[in-house]
Amino acid sequence: MTQRTGATVASRRIAVTAVALLTAALVAGCDDRTPAAAPPPDPKQELLAAVPTDEDPAFRFTTSDTSGDVSGVVDPANRGMDIDTVTKDKDFTLEMSFRMVESRTWMKVNFKGAQNIQKLMKLPTEWMELDPTKIEGPDSLPSYEGTDPGNVEVIIRAATDVQAGEGGTYTGLVDLASRPELVDALEGVATLGDAAEPIPFTAVVGPDGNLSSLTLEIPAQGKRKASEYVVEYFDFGAAPEVVAFVGEEAREAPKAAYDLLNG
Repeated sequence: MTQRTGATVASRRIAVTAVALLTAALVAGCDDRTPAAAPPPDPKQELLAAVPTDEDPAFRFTTSDTSGDVSGVVDPANRGMDIDTVTKDKDFTLEMSFRMVESRTWMKVNFKGAQNIQKLMKLPTEWMELDPTKIEGPDSLPSYEGTDPGNVEVIIRAATDVQAGEGGTYTGLVDLASRPELVDALEGVATLGDAAEPIPFTAVVGPDGNLSSLTLEIPAQGKRKASEYVVEYFDFGAAPEVVAFVGEEAREAPKAAYDLLNG
């Protein structure tokens, strides 16, 4: 957009300033009452406003709970997401990566410490594009589902007694009974059920106004030890774009890939 300069802009600026001053003087003359103080900010609404949205640039994320660690990148502009998961067994470590752009999904698999497994399964080490029609069950194939992979908005909406502290820190309690979908979304709370007491959480909002972390303190239940569910969002504007693979960057997924996913 071309920036306007010169006498026209200057005169318009002077006129606007004069009208503003005149209006202020008239209002002051008609009403000398002290204006009402603005209501204090609502900590819960401040937290909700810090959750990533489609307006944010690409950013990195990590989630961690009793089921393992997940990391990746969310790119709202391209409706893309990269996900890296690590599953450890006594004999090997399975690394699985997914890339989702719009409705397309690619997968990459690496068996560390047991390369023979990968050869026996006839699984390539390159990126593979997946055909959704060959996946059994809607939850077997990850897809782009928005800018909040850690489900922190659902957690915050279920929160009560949210308090703002120093350094962008917030604390509160999460009432599972008010948000049954949390039990499905979070592995660590699946066994707590309707009888669970409110769960404490701590969240941090960075200087840039973005939510940088949320930690849910999951209590012990039966034989399950106490644990934490941790979400981190960071590198806003510094994370790479997530775009579709083209040409030979990815190949068509073989039958072995669907055997692995469909279990």
